[in-house]
Amino acid sequence: MTGQQLKNSILQMAVQGKLVPQDPNDEPASVLLERIRAEKEQLIKEGKIKKEKNPSVIFRGADNLPYEKVGKNEPVCIADEVPFDIPESWEWVRLGEIFQHNTGKALNSSNKSGVLLEYITTSNLYWDRFELENLRSMYFTENEIEKCQVSKGDLLVCEGGDIGRAAIWLKDYKICIQNHIHRLRSYVPLCTRFYYYVFFLYKYAGWIGGKGIGIQGLSSNALHSLLVPVPPIAEQERIVKRLEIIKPLSDKYSEASEQIQELNNLFPEHLKKSILQYAVQGKLVPQDPADEPASVLLERIRTEKEKLIKAGKIKRDKHESVIFRRDNSYYEKVDGIERCIDDELPFEIPESWEWVHFFSVVEIATNLVSPERYFDYMHIAPDNIEKLTGTLLDCRTVAQDKVSSPNHLFFKGQILYSKIRPLLRKAVIAPFDGLCSADMYPLKTPINKEYLLRYILSDSF
Repeated sequence: MTGQQLKNSILQMAVQGKLVPQDPNDEPASVLLERIRAEKEQLIKEGKIKKEKNPSVIFRGADNLPYEKVGKNEPVCIADEVPFDIPESWEWVRLGEIFQHNTGKALNSSNKSGVLLEYITTSNLYWDRFELENLRSMYFTENEIEKCQVSKGDLLVCEGGDIGRAAIWLKDYKICIQNHIHRLRSYVPLCTRFYYYVFFLYKYAGWIGGKGIGIQGLSSNALHSLLVPVPPIAEQERIVKRLEIIKPLSDKYSEASEQIQELNNLFPEHLKKSILQYAVQGKLVPQDPADEPASVLLERIRTEKEKLIKAGKIKRDKHESVIFRRDNSYYEKVDGIERCIDDELPFEIPESWEWVHFFSVVEIATNLVSPERYFDYMHIAPDNIEKLTGTLLDCRTVAQDKVSSPNHLFFKGQILYSKIRPLLRKAVIAPFDGLCSADMYPLKTPINKEYLLRYILSDSF
């Protein structure tokens, strides 16, 4: 279970009434809703709000299922609409029944009426917090200030951007909002924090979706008709208190879960690296004293190189290096000068092994072929090689890859090695003759090609 899944599960229990026990002494939610309706009627009489044309009333039917009566219409069962069951002492309502809500002012640079005030947009509103650096300002009239100003305790919800993202304004001063933010203010005192958690759950459970042409948005109508549960106020407070205790623990779980997931994602690559490292250090398989030591192999290689030099096929290295062991230390002799190289060696190797410079046993094949000689050669580029595994993926012909610049000719059995960043750690033994990208080296070697390939893929290389 991921950290987000755990949080969703806890919040789901909370808003279903399963996180804390119900107390029969709590005032039921139905009484709270009656107070809200009475308050709304008083505000309508005072002309502070308008009466809804088709108010919604949700109630339980004789079959214990939720029904909704809209205006003068007949009640309709809405069991298919409610996302989960709630306790007997709770009620379902449309969000607009318990919160007065409106959006802020649309930006209009030509409107200079009123007072210049700072305002917040969706870029300032995050889950459970606000980032108030670099606030912008615009002009608000007295009527606009009344509608667009946020007071301490108001719940703010994103209408655009990250739809449904919410936070409670807890500052002791007021601030204005732009039109992409909803201001929710309860008609009577509620535990607003409980409804912040409702939005958090609805958002991450996929129960809040935007509607609109071109962009997604949580319109005022969609917000007004959102079905939300109403627990007794005392239970709302108990739920929030429990969630505040659980939150630091779920955050730690989420952090640990992310670290474990990261380790799981990296484990295959780390395992491959560890195996390769063991292999090139002589720790993967036991040494056999009956094996011909590496020193004899190197003597054969030097003898063969001398023949090639005498035949004029290769040139003698002007500063030829010879590495040898003396008194359990390694020395290098170049131009008759010896020096200890113990500090340069990356790890210890078995007695039967030897250290050499890479190009003492490896040669780069640099036979470039111009486009007019391509014919139907198969083509290999770094993208055709799987990183760290030495595996060749699907290849195409030179013509199919639309290659137009000179490429290296390679032959079956040579090692192809990517020489550019970030494509290092890509190498493969060629399974056929062909051409490879100029970004790759074809390598020839007299030693075991599978071993050399693994060494090239290891961290040591």
